[in-house]
Amino acid sequence: MSFTQTAPSPANTQLFDCRDAFADRLEEIAHKDSRVVVVVNDSIGSSKVGGFKKIFPDRLINVGIAEQTMVGLSAGLSNGGKIPFVCAASCFLTARGLEQIKVDLAYSFTNVKLCGMSSGVAYGELGPTHHSIEDLAWLRAIANMTIIVPADPVETAQAVQAAYEYDGPVFLRISRTPVPLLYDALTYQFQIGKANTLRDGRDLTIMTNGTLVHVALAAADLLATSGVQARVINMATVKPLDEEAVLLAAHETGAILTVEEHSIHGGLGGAVAETVVCHHPVPMRIMGFPEFCPTGSAQFLFEHYHLTPQGIASKAFELIKEKKA
Repeated sequence: MSFTQTAPSPANTQLFDCRDAFADRLEEIAHKDSRVVVVVNDSIGSSKVGGFKKIFPDRLINVGIAEQTMVGLSAGLSNGGKIPFVCAASCFLTARGLEQIKVDLAYSFTNVKLCGMSSGVAYGELGPTHHSIEDLAWLRAIANMTIIVPADPVETAQAVQAAYEYDGPVFLRISRTPVPLLYDALTYQFQIGKANTLRDGRDLTIMTNGTLVHVALAAADLLATSGVQARVINMATVKPLDEEAVLLAAHETGAILTVEEHSIHGGLGGAVAETVVCHHPVPMRIMGFPEFCPTGSAQFLFEHYHLTPQGIASKAFELIKEKKA
């Protein structure tokens, strides 16, 4: 069952790089468990595991630009009793290493933690070759793969801890795009497979995760000024999906809008739509990237595809009109 927690407004707050929270928690875990190792593909700096390398020089393996080798090696390390955290740019980790992820990790249910760094359009200026907007779709189609997309530093740290404690393959999607703090580390408790309702409402539900959670909350603020009460749900675990939270939202609000830093095909929107259409069809829209994205900053791309408070609010108004029709 999902639970409700009041979230602070993200407006005018400090922004954080979730890779820092990832690296800090990984080092804490490694201090306590010598089985934890890191495998990278010349991505020490971009994965922010330089500190890990200094503290545990014999527990970091750099295979160079060889993603298939990186994943296969991690499976061998796991079979030898280690707990590998495989850190690489998500676009290359998931695309180049997909066969090894499928066969060596998922099919064999191997205890490896894949850390897709700088996901979505965080590498915006480097263009479509570096955009990682298909990674969730690829991995969702593979059995036995747990998929987590944390929204802020607190949730990121707790997701790393949860992935470590989970016995099986996990994909953590970690962005470098700065986000505000949404959760209180003393009160929030992340659980794999459980949604978190950040704001309640009965007119429609906005389901989101990752870097766009705070944007969805700002959109809900805009909607409220027009008398529309939007429920905002952080669906950090894309797989296994919290179907109970989805169906409750469908029953109680009658319309669902998903918002994600991913293709509109096969990601969070696809997962939610599959549940809704099979069990309780309601009007629904999926916001994300409908095509290969052009070259440009992450902020430019968010604005270009209307992944802004104003853009989300506008799509929500369209959905409410359809709901009332």
